[in-house]
Amino acid sequence: MFYIANEDDIRNGRVTDVYFERASQILTARGLTKHVAMEIRTKVLPANWEWAVFSGLEEIMELLKGRPVDVRAVPEGTIFSPYDPVMEIQGNYADFGAYETEILGLMCQASGIATRSARVKLAAGFKPVFSFGARRMHPAIAPMIERSAYIGGCDGVSVGLDAEKIGIKPSGTMPHALILLVGDTVRAAVYFDEVIDRSVPRLILIDTFNDEKFEAICVAEALRDRLYGVRLDTPGSRRGNMVQIVKETKWELGLRGHGDVKVMVSGGLDEDKVGELQKFVDLFGIGTYISNSPVVDFAMDIVEIEHKPSAKRGKESGRKTLLRCKGCGGRTVLAYPGDITVCAACGGTLEDIMRPVMTQGQVIADLPSASRIRDTVLNEIKEYSVKEKR
Repeated sequence: MFYIANEDDIRNGRVTDVYFERASQILTARGLTKHVAMEIRTKVLPANWEWAVFSGLEEIMELLKGRPVDVRAVPEGTIFSPYDPVMEIQGNYADFGAYETEILGLMCQASGIATRSARVKLAAGFKPVFSFGARRMHPAIAPMIERSAYIGGCDGVSVGLDAEKIGIKPSGTMPHALILLVGDTVRAAVYFDEVIDRSVPRLILIDTFNDEKFEAICVAEALRDRLYGVRLDTPGSRRGNMVQIVKETKWELGLRGHGDVKVMVSGGLDEDKVGELQKFVDLFGIGTYISNSPVVDFAMDIVEIEHKPSAKRGKESGRKTLLRCKGCGGRTVLAYPGDITVCAACGGTLEDIMRPVMTQGQVIADLPSASRIRDTVLNEIKEYSVKEKR
């Protein structure tokens, strides 16, 4: 058997923490079921991040569909900071309280992956980045991992099913296994060129047997103008100075008339290494660093009972709204509905970005495609990077 929960298990609350089930049972037995507003936010982000990318909304809407609840949330792909509310759910506690485990689970991991993907894309100077990390995680959640990576900024994903669910074509080059079985890098490149559909870029792995720059030259001479690029995936123990290896490889290719050949680097990269390489490398393949991202530690807390402010110790009571300035992009948290319309920092117009997305179990907001969400994220982190440089 596979140790996974299926869609029905998730929808039926079979993967919730048992104490939520017991709380609902007690409240129902004693007639204490009450209308509540529950708020979701985080107080701290992993690794001292100043911002993160909100992801997981579409799946949460699927979970809550048909339940008598109202939901307000920031759009998926929104950049948020600690203490920013990202979602509010209203209804009788008995109708949704027991699903806290699933609700948080659907956003915590997805948001962490989307955030690391965005940070890598930023470190890469917005050059192409591809998600290669599905093999490091349980295959049952591979589609969630790569959708989140794509939303965060990755230009492609490697698994066919994941790409299909996103609505794009899968991306990939060739494994070392192919070259080992063929017995020669150039011959493997020629076979790839002869067999694989022409729509697939000829991006050849060149570090299996010999020095990268010599293999690059041989492959370029064999494929000529059909060669799109070469990939360096040298294990860390053999890597040496990767910047210099890339520069040497490009130099030698350029001298022989192959200056248009792209160089891709993959294998053990994180955002710091990507930042070091981004001036010299054309494309990046990122695996474990994105797929094994830290989760965003969201919490889901009652802030209102029977329409009156009420919260546990250490939590501000009352419903809230998150306002964003159209001018400077600054954010302000106010008590709902928030009647301030002018930004104190720049005088720009404030807009409420926590918007109704569900009314009595019916989705009432547009749930954009992964590509549209990705565009939103890229625009927001570009704005952030410009402000950071000022």
